[in-house]
Amino acid sequence: MAKMTYPPTRTCDQVDDYHGTFVADPYRWLEDTDAKETRAWIEAQNEVTFAFLERIPERERIRERLTELWDYAKAWAPVKRGGRYFQLRNSGLQNQDVLFCLESLDGEPRVLLDPNSLSADGTVALTSWEPSPDGRWLAYATSAAGSDWLTWRVRDVENGQDLPDLVEWSKFSGAAWCADSSGFYYARYDAPAPGTDYTGVNYYQKLYLHRLGETQAQDTLVYERPDEKEWGFGARTSEDGRYLILEIWQGTDVRNRLFYQDLQAGGAVVELIDELEAAYYFVGNDGPVFYLRTDLQAPRGRLIALDTEHPEREAWRTLIPEGSDVLGEIRMVHDEFVALILHDAHHQILRFSRSGEALGAIELPTLGSIPSLGDSLQLTGRRSDDELFYAFQSFLYPVTIFRYDLARNEGGLLFAPPLDLDAGAYVTRQVFVLGRDGTAIPMFLTHRREMPLDGQNPTLLYGYGGFNISVVPTFAASRLAWLEMGGVYASANLRGGGEYGEEWHQAGMLHNKQNVFDDMIACAEYLVASGITSPSRLAIMGGSNGGLLVGACLAQRPELFGAAVPA
Repeated sequence: MAKMTYPPTRTCDQVDDYHGTFVADPYRWLEDTDAKETRAWIEAQNEVTFAFLERIPERERIRERLTELWDYAKAWAPVKRGGRYFQLRNSGLQNQDVLFCLESLDGEPRVLLDPNSLSADGTVALTSWEPSPDGRWLAYATSAAGSDWLTWRVRDVENGQDLPDLVEWSKFSGAAWCADSSGFYYARYDAPAPGTDYTGVNYYQKLYLHRLGETQAQDTLVYERPDEKEWGFGARTSEDGRYLILEIWQGTDVRNRLFYQDLQAGGAVVELIDELEAAYYFVGNDGPVFYLRTDLQAPRGRLIALDTEHPEREAWRTLIPEGSDVLGEIRMVHDEFVALILHDAHHQILRFSRSGEALGAIELPTLGSIPSLGDSLQLTGRRSDDELFYAFQSFLYPVTIFRYDLARNEGGLLFAPPLDLDAGAYVTRQVFVLGRDGTAIPMFLTHRREMPLDGQNPTLLYGYGGFNISVVPTFAASRLAWLEMGGVYASANLRGGGEYGEEWHQAGMLHNKQNVFDDMIACAEYLVASGITSPSRLAIMGGSNGGLLVGACLAQRPELFGAAVPA
């Protein structure tokens, strides 16, 4: 294939003075994305790119194979409310998953909400949904054209019809139902000024209660902070219906404040934890005793019991202490704690009694992860039920749904995707690469079981390394196509992520950011030194923060990579 000739890119004389340090920025003019010159430059670059891609002989065959791989039935973990089960499913190539309702697990599923029918052009998406505690109502939020603005409606589960209720100008919010299913709490902003729906900055979020059958103008203002314009309110109600819990967030900070309101006693919102020093997540309660997962004095997490009638810190009790692994989300099911554990960048599910006694593990099929769908971890269950549902996935294991009966201590398969996959022809293994400073960096390798170590294997190295996000084993049909063509997929767990808790996160941020680039480079060097690939056959890939990573690694070690895919 002929060598590509890129259109010329002009430079300018822009130099910035950062307190006496002069930094040249010759491509500053490209930051004006609306300028005619910038648009012309983009069009010229795209013309070169797509002309190259269209000349690839295997392009159509790859497209056909990807379509085949994507076309299989999919499902997510069901949610049980009021004896009914709610589950997202996809027949294969549907643009959006369809929400079904089942009266029993072996009952006939019926479509409750098909977001593919919400708009002719497919630009309206189902963004959030929550059934009422009695299973009679469904609060659901839609967004248009990728906007963060949410419009909430309520659907009658029995007849599939929407109530007249309409809630607008909600953003970054779920729905927290009242215990009697009479209404739900949600967060919203004031309506923006005309013409600023998608350009204005939103401040002063407020928490409201919407009662079924009322207009939004009648909604009750529950909480606001006119002195804190950047605060947001994540609301949930305790399963016993007594408390409204407010997790106060600010920007992307993982730390939060925790307030509550006693709905039985009435009265004002109580500022239980009003210091932004750690993360606190409400797990459940026994009367006034709250169970909270926190990283306070525990970078890898612990579970504490806090008596709201005696909230002084010296009275806090640790139920599940910090361990060598990261303590993730916790559910109260069958009157016990079911905890997601992150061990060397893959998940485990452990059970604990209400006093914190270890009750054992729920065995998972292989090294993999419990996926999230949006902000919803696919690990579901209620304290009043015996049933736990969870989804599982790995590099060679498409999302599969399991059910576990905690009362009987037995589980089984609920849904297996009908995907034609010869998983036995491939293998996933984990290696630990020594970083520049001697830190062990985990990396997963997936490839054909009989892979020659001749340095000729096309290899795709993925990394992220930021924002406390853990890169765990996941399934993607596109990767399977890559493996079928003889490729190797490498997934690096770099510092800056959350794989080993807050210390690991901080080791790759701000003045420690170079550690992330060094870790990725060390993984690339391992792939070459071990005979898996060679620089000319090694591609590096990352998106968002990972795109920054790719750019930095390419700039610092251009001879180490044959291709780069930043996004």
